[in-house]
Amino acid sequence: MSTFLNIFKVPELRKRILFTLAMLAIYRIGIFVTTPYVNRVEMQNMVAEGGHGSFLGLFNMFSGGALEQLSIFALGIMPYISASIILQLLTVVVPHLDRLKKEGESGRRKINQYTRYGTIFLSLIQSFFIATWLEGLGRGGGGGFVSGEIVSDPGWSFRLMTMLTMTTGTAFLMWLGEQITERGVGNGISLLIFSGIVAAMPDGLAQLYGRTSAGDYDLLMLIVLGLVVFGTIAVICFFERAQRRIPVQYTKRMVGRKMYGGTQTHLPLKINVAGVIPPIFASSILMFPAQIANMSGSPMLQQMSAALEPTDWRYNVIFVALIVFFTYFYTAVTFNPVDVADNLKKGGGFVPGIRPGKKTAEYIDRVLTRITFAGACYLSAVCVLPALLQNYMDVPFYFGGTGLLIVVGVSLDTVQQIESHLITRNYEGFTGPRGPRIRGRTTGRTTR
Repeated sequence: MSTFLNIFKVPELRKRILFTLAMLAIYRIGIFVTTPYVNRVEMQNMVAEGGHGSFLGLFNMFSGGALEQLSIFALGIMPYISASIILQLLTVVVPHLDRLKKEGESGRRKINQYTRYGTIFLSLIQSFFIATWLEGLGRGGGGGFVSGEIVSDPGWSFRLMTMLTMTTGTAFLMWLGEQITERGVGNGISLLIFSGIVAAMPDGLAQLYGRTSAGDYDLLMLIVLGLVVFGTIAVICFFERAQRRIPVQYTKRMVGRKMYGGTQTHLPLKINVAGVIPPIFASSILMFPAQIANMSGSPMLQQMSAALEPTDWRYNVIFVALIVFFTYFYTAVTFNPVDVADNLKKGGGFVPGIRPGKKTAEYIDRVLTRITFAGACYLSAVCVLPALLQNYMDVPFYFGGTGLLIVVGVSLDTVQQIESHLITRNYEGFTGPRGPRIRGRTTGRTTR
């Protein structure tokens, strides 16, 4: 609570939070800007008939409800995430991208530019399949809607207009996410997904209340459901903050006439280094082929689409495998044991009982591999929870699993971002905006 109250005392942090809220408000307003020549009422009925556990329900959840509105944001931010995954995988096999990654800030900007180009390309493909799929849902007509029809004037004009509007919407969301990351509290892309999921939760609570009033659920079922939800939140909070602390000892060094070092500290390794990135990446990878298969007319692709329904066991098996893969992959990308061991060696630090250098790197890598496996198992267990709730308790899809993990994980990350801004502000207030004043030894002049 004290941290929350301190937010309003720091002008820079207050400005960042207000900017983030303004960007999220623009995103939520854009959800209701409908693509031309479509009937969103019929689309809402279709998504409602499919249910929250269907592919359309999953796609609609990640788009923040934009799909059922047939909004210009119907694709959501998923094309950007898919392009990011492709670029990160290509850095392993393409030497040019690997060199760009090692160049620092300039290389990162070039990779981000390639990611933007990939986002536009994937958005064009996905929006084309959405347009053709929407045309196939109605009988066509030309000049007004027919009962049960979604598209009023099918044809290439509608397809091109849909491709233009939805691709532009995704590009705008990509820009919003980058602005939130740079000028807001950070984690712009995750916050966009977070806001979409949170916006759908009141409707889910209303549906749950309606079904309870109708007699579908009794008091015992509601208690069990509440315990499962709160238990899941507790497990997520525990694992997101859990650490494996490796003890580190620093040798004593003589600097001038003073002795430094000799202290003992620890190297914290998070159980879940990747955070909510693996479930988001895995969902994006599965949604892209499922969308194309579901919206095509090929019987073979339709069978594949049926296998990729969130309630199908084959979907969950592939989903868990992708979560485990991306957990290890993202951990390897963001944490390098060799660099950590070299930094410890240069600073005079060592792990007790382990030789500095290569042996320390191998030890850290071995420990990180074991705890990452535990983190991958935790993510997989939480993310398959909605399928169990859907099949055995018939509850709304987003009351657990991926949606709840994203909400809690992004909330914890956002709180940490705010705390880091507060700590930085306190340091600036202690030393001054330009650093501490130091009195020169020879001249006696005050310098900075």
